Amino acid sequence: MRILYVLTDLVLPLILGYYLHKRNLINGTVCNRLISFNIVIISTVLSVLSFWVLPLTLELIWLPILGIILCFIPGILAYLLFAKRYENPLDRGSYLSSAILSNIGTLGGLCAFILYGEIGFAYAQMVGIFQNLVLILFCFPLAEYYYQCYERSAKKKNMKLSLRQMFISWNQLPLLGMVVGMFLYLYDVPRPPILAMTFEALVHVGAWLGLLPVGYLIDFQQAKKYYTNIWHLIPIKFLATPLVTYLMIRFLFTDQVLLGTLLILAITPTAINAVVTSRLFKLNVDLSIAAFILTTAIYLLIVFPLLFFYVKMGNSF
Repeated sequence: MRILYVLTDLVLPLILGYYLHKRNLINGTVCNRLISFNIVIISTVLSVLSFWVLPLTLELIWLPILGIILCFIPGILAYLLFAKRYENPLDRGSYLSSAILSNIGTLGGLCAFILYGEIGFAYAQMVGIFQNLVLILFCFPLAEYYYQCYERSAKKKNMKLSLRQMFISWNQLPLLGMVVGMFLYLYDVPRPPILAMTFEALVHVGAWLGLLPVGYLIDFQQAKKYYTNIWHLIPIKFLATPLVTYLMIRFLFTDQVLLGTLLILAITPTAINAVVTSRLFKLNVDLSIAAFILTTAIYLLIVFPLLFFYVKMGNSF
């Protein structure tokens, strides 16, 4: 049944958001409020509930660490090789966010489930669970930094960068949720069974609240202007990142299911959160949407089918 989530939780909210925009049924203010509500409320509650029952063992610590590493491999490559091409701070911030954030939790988890079942899905969730830390503690401040750089250059004033604005805002509230969930687990506070059903329902709600604004923001005419400017995300996302990841994990793990799942996650396209970040911090949304559309299309049409047939033919990594 999880295969249907590709349609119900990924495709439909994008289509609905795009339709609502074309029909002028909602405006940009509503879109921003949906994004903020999803991050501040839904993501915070999900953080509390998921970390409440997450076993904090040394054996599992590698997977969240790898989730963070999977963000910084493409981010560092993009920064060192191509970021200087974007002179406008709004463009550079969007580009780096699109490189750093990958669709591990949603698309990666679903594809891992298709190939490896529940075990692959569980591994994917473990890897993706700390991506929120990268989003909240690194990408949000990075986006705020580039927005402030733009404001400083646009107004031609020696404005001071505000560290408080970069690191302290309501968008960081899910981090507090993670800490609360950890304490509840460490102090053996039992989680009521009804919250398991609540968690599953909120996952779907969060997917819709996260993707519907992305569908609203999609402008194919504007996005296509950036395809030729972001082509280098293709080798970064689909060649360099999985290669570097494989060279690391082959010395850490021997389980083929785990190795295969990690490679699926290492090769995932640009995340929806890159678009959300650009919208929240007034960066170049069209550039991040172009990265999302281009890399997701290549992943679904070429990359994942190749992985699928490679694994189903009985090959190992």
